[in-house]
Amino acid sequence: MLTIQLDMLQTAALAMLLFLLGRFTVNHVEFFQRCCIPAPVIGGLIFAILHLISYQTGLLTFTFDETLKDAFMDFFFTSVGFGASIQLLKRGAWPVILFLILAAILVTIQDTVGVALAGVFGLDGRMGLCMGSIPLVGGHGTSASFGPLFERMGVEGATTVAVACATYGLVAGSLMGGPLGRWKIKKYNLKPHVTQEEKDLGEPETVYVTKAEKLDSNTILDAFVFIIIATGIGTYVTDAFASIGVTLPVYIGGMLVALVIRNIFDLMGKELPLKAIDVVGNTSLNVFLGIALMTLMLWQLAALAVPIVVILAVQTLIMYLYASNVVFRAMGKDYEAAVMTAAICGFGMGATPNAMANMLAIKNQYGPAPKAFFVVPLVGGMFIDIVNSAVITIFSNLVA
Repeated sequence: MLTIQLDMLQTAALAMLLFLLGRFTVNHVEFFQRCCIPAPVIGGLIFAILHLISYQTGLLTFTFDETLKDAFMDFFFTSVGFGASIQLLKRGAWPVILFLILAAILVTIQDTVGVALAGVFGLDGRMGLCMGSIPLVGGHGTSASFGPLFERMGVEGATTVAVACATYGLVAGSLMGGPLGRWKIKKYNLKPHVTQEEKDLGEPETVYVTKAEKLDSNTILDAFVFIIIATGIGTYVTDAFASIGVTLPVYIGGMLVALVIRNIFDLMGKELPLKAIDVVGNTSLNVFLGIALMTLMLWQLAALAVPIVVILAVQTLIMYLYASNVVFRAMGKDYEAAVMTAAICGFGMGATPNAMANMLAIKNQYGPAPKAFFVVPLVGGMFIDIVNSAVITIFSNLVA
């Protein structure tokens, strides 16, 4: 079999060509737009499927240098840490805290189910995590970061399984959330009721941007400077945890350092280039996902097809029941609760953009939900990744 070796820059170049292919595909296929499936996921999966065919037929295989994937992964998750503002949390503290608690419970349930059912099939518990909150709440980003970590620990195929489950989750969360929210609204005849306090909470962009910011070469440079510094210092934090026997993904240290920097700046009354940091973070995510998806070895899924189908079916049923019976009731059984019920299906199975898409679909049909549009992006965009990573780390150390 012919083997083509791509170096670091060639790997990145191919990933970006596939990103362009993915973006073109998403722009022309409404289903992908409705499910909020990222362009690098589409482009990367197209290549991964073609690679599977060429590998299985014995014609051709590729090897990649994934150095840049790891670097951009660290940059993306560090950028998430800069969004975790305690001051913003205080603006609508109780509903945010309650929704975060509900999301944290969901994460724990998903990982418990994943690990337990993995044991039923005789699989490593960490493979169960790759069918739990890693792909479902975490999405492709968390899948492509924890997967390689588990593979280095000896869990073969962890990345491929996690990314495959994340792709399923994006579709399932989009298809489930909107209909469930609409059903609650119709069943209980719910109507929007917007108070002045709820209007003051603002729209989702206030999560990341505290005032209008210009984007130019200086603000983008400043964003890179903050992200790289936090990422570098974060490696010492990760090493410190490793010295006491706690295994963390490399990016966790950078995320924690970024969180500290953000809140120090808030206390000092100084502003970070948050909009630029968000842009740099999203750019890093696309590069990272592009490389991660195209390097998948899909032939590793064959032996795990039955466990994946069974575990994902159970996770989907639990997500529906939890959203319908727990989240809706806990958040108040009103119109806003129905909107947040649709939202938690989005990021509980896929990602925050899916949650936003579910909420927007309901808002456009039934009316505004300012509390939901404040709470969900704050939890999904700021805090859930930190909570999810912590829970995954605890489980991975317990089942190792």
